[in-house]
Amino acid sequence: MNPAFFQVEHLTRHFGGLVALDDVSFEVERGMTFSIIGPNGAGKTTLFNCINGIYQPTSGTIAFQGEAISGLKPHQIARRGLARTFQNLELFAHVTTMENLMLGRHLHMNTGLWRGATMLFRRSKAVREEIAHRQRVEQIIDLLDLHAARDKPVAALPYGTQKLVELGRALAMEPTLLLLDEPSAGMNQEEQEDLVFWLQDIKAEFGVTIVMIEHHMQMVMDISDRILVLNFGKPITEGTPEEVASHPEVIKAYLGEETEIVKRET
Repeated sequence: MNPAFFQVEHLTRHFGGLVALDDVSFEVERGMTFSIIGPNGAGKTTLFNCINGIYQPTSGTIAFQGEAISGLKPHQIARRGLARTFQNLELFAHVTTMENLMLGRHLHMNTGLWRGATMLFRRSKAVREEIAHRQRVEQIIDLLDLHAARDKPVAALPYGTQKLVELGRALAMEPTLLLLDEPSAGMNQEEQEDLVFWLQDIKAEFGVTIVMIEHHMQMVMDISDRILVLNFGKPITEGTPEEVASHPEVIKAYLGEETEIVKRET
């Protein structure tokens, strides 16, 4: 039997006497959009921090494409094809969109970004590499419709556009698994609707598997193949959007936050 594309087994994380994650297990198949939802403080971001190596689990295992990644450092995990966006933006605010996206290419650069840039007019391996990386970034700019923001400092962009830049930088790493932490946070309704189409395009064009934390329930129900629900660090249920939306404990947890559970539109 082949191992799961991505697998979390019995993951637990303690912070002193606080149990932030309590025996969390799930599997993600290649090509899936897998969403993780739950009220504030449910442990969702702690789970992502364990997956990409910011935190080490207290116990349990994480495996990516059949290889254990628990205990690895973030850059080691990134080199294996896992990229992440953050709930709070982690961009370089005073450089341009293009420069932020190019920084996402650093894992694939043999000669270095800045060395390549200084040798722009010389026939060399560095120049050819620089051109190839810029072509990849231009492809992402086209996909996310970031042309107007291309040469502007990120700090001058609307927040919703900055969120897209961070998504684009993660895509520039050429991940096979993309972790999205609240990708629609701070976006208006139109931007959220556009994001749904962009995520679908990303999967189709780049073949990326997505694991997503998201509070916007209509978006979750529209694009997720499966959903895991956490509350106080413990799994409540996992299933299809229809199964999750009708689960009594999920309804109870969300009613406590006055959040409406919406079913997938048919």
